[in-house]
Amino acid sequence: MKITDVTVTVFTWDGLVPLRYSAHVRSSGDSCQLALLQVHTDEGPVGRSFIGSPVAPAEFDVQRLVDILKPIVMGQNPLERERLFRRMWGRVRAASVRTVGAMDVALWDIAGQAANLPIHALIGTFRDGLPAYASSPARDDIDSYCEEALHWKSRGVGAYKIHAPHPWKQDIATCQAVRRAVGDDHVLMLDASWSYDYPTAVRVGRALEELKFHWLEDPLGEWSIPNYVKLRQKLDIPLMATELPFAGFDTYAPWLMAQATDFLRGDVAFKGGITTMLKTAHLAEAFGMNYEIHHGSNSLNNVANLHVAAAIHNCEYFEVLLPDANNKYAVIDDIEIDGQGLVHPPKGPGLGVQVDMDLVRRKQVAVLR
Repeated sequence: MKITDVTVTVFTWDGLVPLRYSAHVRSSGDSCQLALLQVHTDEGPVGRSFIGSPVAPAEFDVQRLVDILKPIVMGQNPLERERLFRRMWGRVRAASVRTVGAMDVALWDIAGQAANLPIHALIGTFRDGLPAYASSPARDDIDSYCEEALHWKSRGVGAYKIHAPHPWKQDIATCQAVRRAVGDDHVLMLDASWSYDYPTAVRVGRALEELKFHWLEDPLGEWSIPNYVKLRQKLDIPLMATELPFAGFDTYAPWLMAQATDFLRGDVAFKGGITTMLKTAHLAEAFGMNYEIHHGSNSLNNVANLHVAAAIHNCEYFEVLLPDANNKYAVIDDIEIDGQGLVHPPKGPGLGVQVDMDLVRRKQVAVLR
């Protein structure tokens, strides 16, 4: 099998609600550009993935993908994923982690189609579903967090994560109010989105321990390893780091060597695709740690993430970023949470979902070749 063409169709993703998740992460418009990557082969399978999100629209990356990564894969065997991944990663400084991740997902999609297996089965399925958690946007009033948590609890979702990048005392007050609202048995997490310094993180962490929160995520900067070491020694609540930076497999090593985090974290867009995710999940397993998967920023990334989650045992939850509709577009039969609060990976070959090509054509802005 050979790759015969690579095309990128840029189209409009509209109907978005402008939101923020932290002081550093926000979307500002009611539309953005999304792109469909298609990798064509001489034997029929076409690998697909999306590039772009409301926070990082496609125009930041698509030209680099065509200029830098397309020449690497053209004429190559798409099933030789590891070799192609190493070649692409050699150009990541110019191409970006997101573009490598998109191409890698498309290659896995081809492999699943060629084997007539969903990607999770191609890897080796561990389960056919796992619990979802609802992951809030940042909100300006405490009551809205409580209402949202109760809404998702009523739908059978057993866990809720708070994004609360406010002054730390208000963050504690928010966590206290949500705990009162949902009760003592509901699973709660806090994502501080790199907002605290070390003393503040200690204060918030101790408050969360009293509230029996499940984890404290990204309280410090993404390279603040010495302070994470001190913080982990001070607190009993598990710490989650390593979602950022946008980087590859080797950047997890210093966190493990320093024993600076209780979980590893990643997804196809932030870490370079399914290939990096699997390596990281198995690395975490060797250290007796969970690999908790970050949301994917668009529909096909989320589907790819879910395939990985279904193929490993050391991932406890699947993140559903809210509002749910702000992270879904242009996929038919997208991921849905069932009545028991579970999400299930697709059963079709490859990614196992259909892109809404009629919508893509209607909203098309440009085609890059």
